[in-house]
Order: sequence, then C-alpha cells, then structure tokens
Amino acid sequence: MFVRSEWENLREVIMHRPGTEIDYAMISPRAFLFERPFNKTKALAEHETLENVMKENGAKVTKLREIVVNRCNADSSFRKELEERIEQEVQFYGDISEVEKLKSDFHRNLPFMDADTLFNISILVPSIDIRVDKENHMSYPKIFSNIPLTNLYFMRDQQAVSSNGVILGRMKLPQRKLEPEITGFIMKNVLGNDHLRRVEENSHFEGGDYIPCGDFGLIGTGPRTDIQGAMSAMNSGMMAHDEILVVENPKYPFMVNDLLNNMHLDTYFNIAGNGTAIGSARLAKAAKGKLYHRAGDGYEFSENIALNDYMIRKGYNIMDISPIEQLCYSSNFLTLKDNKIICIDSFSVLKKLERNGVITEKIKEEAGAKAIQLQSGEMFPSKNMMNEFGLDFIKINLEEITGGYGGAHCMTYTLHRN
Repeated sequence: MFVRSEWENLREVIMHRPGTEIDYAMISPRAFLFERPFNKTKALAEHETLENVMKENGAKVTKLREIVVNRCNADSSFRKELEERIEQEVQFYGDISEVEKLKSDFHRNLPFMDADTLFNISILVPSIDIRVDKENHMSYPKIFSNIPLTNLYFMRDQQAVSSNGVILGRMKLPQRKLEPEITGFIMKNVLGNDHLRRVEENSHFEGGDYIPCGDFGLIGTGPRTDIQGAMSAMNSGMMAHDEILVVENPKYPFMVNDLLNNMHLDTYFNIAGNGTAIGSARLAKAAKGKLYHRAGDGYEFSENIALNDYMIRKGYNIMDISPIEQLCYSSNFLTLKDNKIICIDSFSVLKKLERNGVITEKIKEEAGAKAIQLQSGEMFPSKNMMNEFGLDFIKINLEEITGGYGGAHCMTYTLHRN
C-alpha cells in the first residue's frame, strides 16, 4: 500500500474528470491560475485517454466523483457528514427573513438530492443572493460561485503519498485552499486516520513538490510549498526515507510572468526509473538544496548540496531537457514502472503555446532555442533520446488540457505503487 518510490509499478490512481467548474476558468484563465484558455471537449477526451493508458498498463483508476457517489450510497453516515459540510459552504445573502427561509428549505431538501448533485455543489461552492420584490410578492435569486474548484483535476497537489500513508497539504493560494478540505474529508473516510496526516497550520505544502525515490526523497520549496510545510511533511510520520533533500525551486532568468514560473519540483524535474531522472539540468544545477538525515522519528540537517550534485552522488543519470521542452511540460510525465513513462508530445504543446502567445519568439531567443531543435522528432520525447537512456515511453497528446498548467503527473493522485 502507498508509495515508496516513483519508479515502482503504478497500481492505483485517483483522478478527477473536470466538469462545469472549469467553464468559469475559461472566462478569465489567469485569475483561476490557468496558463491559457482551451477547448474543453478536446481536453476531456485527452483526460480520458490518459486514464485509459494507465488502465491498459495495469493501474486501477478511480474518479473522485465515483468515490463520493458510491460512498454516499453505501454509507449513510458519510452522506450525512457530506451534507453538513455542504450546508456550511453554501452561503445565502439578502433579505434576512427570506435568507432564513432559504436556509431552512436547503436543510430540508438536502436528503432528497442524489449523491452526484451533492458532489457538484461541493465543487462549485455556490452562494445565493436573494432579492425580494414585495410589491409583486416575488423573490429573485442571483447565483454566485465563491471560488469554484477549477484546479481540482490537478489531483497530485492536494496531498502527497509516501510509504506510510497520505500527507494532506495546505495550499497557499486562495483559489485552491478548499481543495485539501474536500480530498481530506474523502480520504479520511476511505483510509481512516491511521494513514492520514495533515501538515501543520501556518505552513504550506503541495504534492507536486514531493518525489519519493526509495531510500531518499525530494521536496521542492518555492511559490507553493514553503520550508515550514516541507519540514511538517517530513516529520508527519508518513515518510520512511533515510534522507530527504529539500530544494529551492529556481527560475530561468528570462521568466516574464508567474505563469512561466517553476511552481513545483515536478514541473522541471522527475524520476523515470531507478537511476534515471529527466529534467532541466540548468535548473537542477541552480536548485540549492539542504540535505536531512533521519534522526529518531524525524530528520536533522546534514549539509548543503545542489539538486544536480545530489542526484549524481546517488548514481543517477539525468536526461537534460531544454528550457522550451520544460515549459512544454516534458518533465511532468507519469512513470508507469521502472524505465517506462507516459509523456506529453511536447512539440504539439509548443505549437499550441505559440498560437496562444504564451511562448513568443523573444522567449525562445532568450531561452537559447535553436530552430532545428524545435521540430517534431527532435523535441522530447524523441526516440533517439529515449533509446540512449534505455527508456520505454507512451506519448500522448495533452495540448488542450495542459492549459490548466500541468501535465500527466499533476493530473494523477497516485495512491499505490509496488
């Protein structure tokens, strides 16, 4: 059960198929932390393809909605607790007497709603502003969605899974703060409290910054995970690594906005096999690290060492990807088993980013991109490159759904490897 290393056989994954909530993000993508707008119909088909590839390679894939619906239908206490959570989240505003009536009606109506509706309400986080026309004896509701969970389909980030269980995170940005509340509530009822710990208050930790590597682990810190969150995760009792390297996620000097930032460790560095990593060597060399060794039930500081140097010390070969390939989600692949990965067609993503104006000629120039390298067959994952490192790969097109700012790794909550 659970995950000791990133290269072990992928056995069980949880995903969330995006729904109505992402329609809000299409109106103003950056406000919802998306990189760009995208075609939802095509994006959902890509998401389904990712799911099917994992299933074809032996993984059990369960969608978050299924977990909630099945649990509601089988466990009345779970359903009751979910109803109570939703009742606290949905807000009513306006005429006081009318608000009280609406609250009472909502409380009375909740037991009659099907489980799928309850799940939708919890994702959309709606509010009702009621206006009363006393002359005509009518009430007019305006519906708002406080902060719909548009980023929920990036299921990696709300938590991290290690050898002994699940570490529930705390997300820094308000657009995502509610997500661990939802996933934590669900997993508490699925796993129980023995295998679930939450990082401490006043700290921030997201699962995309954690990569387990057997006897050692990697944790990134930066825009999303802070050092307090990293230390809290390390001392949660859920990790069993002999040592953990905590690194500072670096930036390229040509970064022009936060959307071209390296927000998580897995957006620029990832593990494809036991002894094989893929990432930006430029960033790995710049990533300052602090190494901690196990001491009793926790960890104590040992030395300062850069991510690149540490991985070489551990005997890893590192496949270098160019800045442009990295910005096209090349390192955000998902490892199926030792030396076999699901990866993105970075060339198709590049063409999409060019059309959307995200990657401009100026960025390519400053990144040192050469025209001959920006061609289909040359960009990651080119066959020559993969053969050189002895890697097997399945390339899929995720050019639309990556518009939310994440790839195959970000979209999967890996619960079990062995």
